[in-house]
Parts: sequence; structure tokens; C-alpha cells
Amino acid sequence: MIKRFSRLLPLLLFSSCEKVITLVPTNAEPLLVVEAVIENEKAPMVTLSRSLNYFDRISVAQVAESFVHDAVIEVSNGHKTHTLREYAEVSPEGFTLYYYSNDSADQSSSFKGELNQQYTLKINVDGNEYTASTLIPRLDKKIASLYWDPVNDSDDSTSVVLSAQIVDPPGYGNYIRYFTKRNKEEYFPPFNSVYDDQIIDGKTYLAEIERGAARSVGINGNDIYFQRGDRVTVKFCNIDKRVFDFWRTMEYNYSGIGNPFSSPGKVLGNIQGGALGYFGGYAVQYISIIVPQ
Repeated sequence: MIKRFSRLLPLLLFSSCEKVITLVPTNAEPLLVVEAVIENEKAPMVTLSRSLNYFDRISVAQVAESFVHDAVIEVSNGHKTHTLREYAEVSPEGFTLYYYSNDSADQSSSFKGELNQQYTLKINVDGNEYTASTLIPRLDKKIASLYWDPVNDSDDSTSVVLSAQIVDPPGYGNYIRYFTKRNKEEYFPPFNSVYDDQIIDGKTYLAEIERGAARSVGINGNDIYFQRGDRVTVKFCNIDKRVFDFWRTMEYNYSGIGNPFSSPGKVLGNIQGGALGYFGGYAVQYISIIVPQ
């Protein structure tokens, strides 16, 4: 790659002397952004917002204004169809977050997620309809146990590496996504959170569990490790192929932010009707470990 770049550089410099090209970005019309999830033993949860322009300097006020209100959202499990209700919740940082979930005033048609169950989503907003479907798969792939080891290549003796013994059942097509919770923090995914079983099908294997982080904060260096005294909980989720493809392509795009040599990629959402985002089913296992001081 270095040799190829060194050959191209003189050509780029030469061509830049011939003509100056000025690119003027245009603002695209905002699109509906859907983040909808349903987990086993939990009510469906949907967040709606409008996309923001790529070159905008994003403020807290813009994010607050991007939430979409008064949508009609229906979720069905094939037996019941329930119309979700909009709720507001103030975050620890003082921001008001809006989401849709089971209507507490209508228990007759509400339901929670179940393993090995298909679900459909229908959203009506501003005269437009958007649909999606997902599966909460069986909880076939699991973590058998968690381990920790000191970080050998770090001068910080308090840092530890967390590993999991994972049991993958025979047969291709077991996709997973995981999150970690450290002490009283929230659950966050690591920057590479989804994996398939193309190489490890039907095997029991050890894999490192990286510490998750909020995308807005980022994580660097030894921050991928945990610390002595931490109580760590891993949220280990079986997902279907479409949820895997969404997060695989989304995380690929995350990795290219700020890199002028990265290749553009399309995020593979599963929302029909022209919206961005996804509707995802999660079969969840929780497992914890306390790292001694």
C-alpha cells in the first residue's frame, strides 16, 4: 500500500496544479431514523428521529429537536397487535429522551418478547408508512464462564483482560452481539460488537471481551480493559442475520470516520419505506464476574 501511494502522489500533485476543484456540499432532505429493539422478557422499544446534515455542527438543541413525536407505531407477534405509547425520560446528564413502548393503559394487547418468535413493526408518521420484521432467535449460543488475567503489556497493574468461554452449537448461522456493564455504568457495546460463526462453528472457544463505550465518548488504549475491583456484567445476545448485517456495516462506517483513505460503505438497514435504521430482536443472556482487588 505504501509503494502504491508513493507512485500516485506525484500524479495527484501534478493534476492539482492544473485545476482547482471546489466542492460545495448540498443539504439533503432529512430522513426518518428508526432504532427499534425487542428482547426476550422485555417490552418493545422504539426511538424515532430525523437525520441531521453530515456537515452540520451538531448541538444539544438540534438533537432534542430531531426526535419525532405523535407517530402511530404498531408491533405484532402474530397473535397480538399493540399500539405503542410515547414516553419522555430525563437522562442523568439532564437531556430529555423520547421513546415509544407498551402502553401501560392498554394491557389487553401488550406483550413482551419471547425466544424463537417473529415480530413485525409498522410506523405511520407524517402520512408515510414504514415496516420491518425481525426474529428473536433461540438462545443457542452462550457464554459458559468468564475469566480475567492481568494485562501483561501494560505498566498499569490494576488493568485486567476479560475473557469468555463461548459454546457455539453445530450449524452455521449463529450471530451474536454483546454489551458490557462496569459497576453502575450503563450497558455499552464495544466498537466491534457483532460476530458470526464462520470460523468457529460447533466449537467451544475463548474470546476476549472488550469493554464497551458510548459512541459519543470513544475509547482508547488501556480503556478497552477492566480494572481490579470491577463488577462486570456481559449482555450476550443471539441475533438474526439482518441485525448482524446492520451492525456489521454500521461499525465498519464508524471505523472510517475521519479517515480520508477509508472506502465508503452502505449501512444495511431493514426498514422498508425509505427510512434509515433497523428493527432488531435480541435473545439475551446475562453473566457477571467480580474482579478481585
